[in-house]
Amino acid sequence: MKTMLRTFLRSIAIVSTVALLAGCGSSGELSSYDAVKQAKLEQVRAGKFDSGRMWTFEAAPVDYFQETYNFTATQEWLDDVRLSSLRMSTGCSASFVSGDGLVMTNHHCARGTFASVQKEGENLLKTGFFAETLEDERKIPDVYFEQLRSIRDVTPEIHAAMDAAQTDEDRLKARDNAIKEIQERAEKDSGLRAQVVRLYDGGRFSLYLFKRFSDVRLVLAPELGIAHFGGDHDNFTYPRYCLDFTFVRLYDDDGKPYNPDNFFNWSKAGAKDGEAVFVVGNPGSTSRLSTADQLAYYRDVQYPYISNLLNDRMEVLLLYVEQHPEKKDEMKTQILGISNGQKAYMGRLSGLRDDVLMQRRRDFDRQFRAEVMKRPELKEKYGHVWDEIADTRAKMREVAPDQFGLRANGLGISVHYTKAGQLAAFASQMQKSEEDRAEQFKGNKLDLMKRAIAKGVSTDTDLELLTLERQLKTMVGQLGKDDPVVEMLMKGKNCQDAARALLASTILNDSAKVAALVEGAPESILASRDPFIAAAVMAQPRLEAATEVSRETSARDEVNRSLLGRALYDVYGTAIPPDATFSLRIADGVVKGFDYNGTKAPAFTTFYGLYDRYHSNPGSEDWDLPARWKTPPAGLDLSTPMDIVSTNDIIGGNSGSPMINIEREVVGLVFDGNIESLPGDFIFAEDAGNRTVSVHSAGILEAVRHAFNAERVARELERGRLPAVD
Repeated sequence: MKTMLRTFLRSIAIVSTVALLAGCGSSGELSSYDAVKQAKLEQVRAGKFDSGRMWTFEAAPVDYFQETYNFTATQEWLDDVRLSSLRMSTGCSASFVSGDGLVMTNHHCARGTFASVQKEGENLLKTGFFAETLEDERKIPDVYFEQLRSIRDVTPEIHAAMDAAQTDEDRLKARDNAIKEIQERAEKDSGLRAQVVRLYDGGRFSLYLFKRFSDVRLVLAPELGIAHFGGDHDNFTYPRYCLDFTFVRLYDDDGKPYNPDNFFNWSKAGAKDGEAVFVVGNPGSTSRLSTADQLAYYRDVQYPYISNLLNDRMEVLLLYVEQHPEKKDEMKTQILGISNGQKAYMGRLSGLRDDVLMQRRRDFDRQFRAEVMKRPELKEKYGHVWDEIADTRAKMREVAPDQFGLRANGLGISVHYTKAGQLAAFASQMQKSEEDRAEQFKGNKLDLMKRAIAKGVSTDTDLELLTLERQLKTMVGQLGKDDPVVEMLMKGKNCQDAARALLASTILNDSAKVAALVEGAPESILASRDPFIAAAVMAQPRLEAATEVSRETSARDEVNRSLLGRALYDVYGTAIPPDATFSLRIADGVVKGFDYNGTKAPAFTTFYGLYDRYHSNPGSEDWDLPARWKTPPAGLDLSTPMDIVSTNDIIGGNSGSPMINIEREVVGLVFDGNIESLPGDFIFAEDAGNRTVSVHSAGILEAVRHAFNAERVARELERGRLPAVD
């Protein structure tokens, strides 16, 4: 990770140096090098699938599947695939893999639940888990799965409600009210859970009805060391050697294994190189409908801020663990989550800073806008959208320093400053007119707010000090060292000394004093000499102003994005799929390796590679193996494919998705993308090496049988039913 980060930073430095050198001439004209580069960029054109291949089931591209794969996706085929797939409450995907309710998902999707089922003295992350019998399967609390039962278009009803409103805020309220009414009506009529899904940013709306399963029991889970083999170093890379799978079982209302009518059969051999495969899952979120101005804002403002925030948080956590080694296991999941975010945003930024990829999106923008402008009826409805989005992004650039630098809660903000921000916001509200306060504090909201605020800060001192240091660093970077709020907090000191002084002089640890401020007149908060409170009070008007601009521009943007979605649908129909919305999609592709590092990444890895990786990194925690794996388990065929790459289009939320072949057999289990896939937030670039990484079906079966000795699960996968012994 450190090497990658250094490479990434060097690339930024090189770009900056080129820009400086280009500006060294006496004229403002482009250098010959830049002129040639610009000319080449202007020849770059958008690719056919730059907006991806995350197809909805209500508009599956049957003709395209036939032309591309010589395969007819009948309605029966599509219905069976949809009903065999599931969505998990942890934000992941899953699928039925037997007629007795056995469900497959990723280890990393389920591992947060293991602590709730392990017994005293157990550590399931370290040892793994296998239920020898049905009776041994352990119920997981507060987790559910959902099966999409039906889909209905409700676009006309919602668009009619929006179009009747006059302002942006009223349009959004009308939309939300219409969605609420449709969902409530549908749930009453069907007895199922209803969700109206926004597609094309609100250009279309579909009503999805789900059957929910809440009796979930753990069946088999490997050790973290093999499920996440390679740790942070191998995350978002390929070749990979992970067994990132977990099996659970869903039970019916009578406490018996649920018997689904639809489930995926298991392929023992898996897919071959070049074979057509389909990923069925719930991709979380993409921004591929964004205009060039929106992408430039992400590139220049929003994503660098988030990336720096994640880098700072990782530094804090690593330093904290270094100071407190006994906290290492406790902090591990949080560190893994931050690390995942670091790489994700680094990859997105890398893609946005790639001139060719950005030019492809600009070219699509140009073509799309031209199509709208040449049709009078579309021009009248949508022609203004691009300029208005450019205007709102310019406004957001102006307020971004205050919005980011004065933020008083969330990741990277000290607990003390969050408390001070709550007090400042409370005082600001209490100074408003009685009418405004009555609107703000309906019912018992005022009492609830007071109780929430009137508690002293209780936190780990060392972690708080490290967090506050990085927060001050961020504030200086966003606002400048001469900003009044920064000056009040820093008092001319460096970040570390200022943080120590602030924590030594605050009253916010004292619950009695905090409660007295809340119960007193707002002027007592506004006049407080506590350094945190004084700074938050000074920041509050600017933060409110920035928040108001953000609220207004967000409302305008949301309406315009909806119009952009309508325009896209009017121009291209379903030939271009909508952005991801954590709703069920089917993504086509083929098993295929890719070029990398001057060589080729193979389509498959094997257990041989796992042991090579282990022995090539002696003493490394990330490439260490759990006890049962250190010596190859008896019977394990080391030539069996372990992981696999393919050209399917995925994003976060697809974790746990089944990869199936044309025969509806499981050939893989999606768990990651490679580094080249990370720009997938805004563009799908298969030609640039974007690949989906999955656990191979043969590798899972081999491990289940020979490493975990879970013969009953192996036989259930092969037969599609529980073995007779159960």
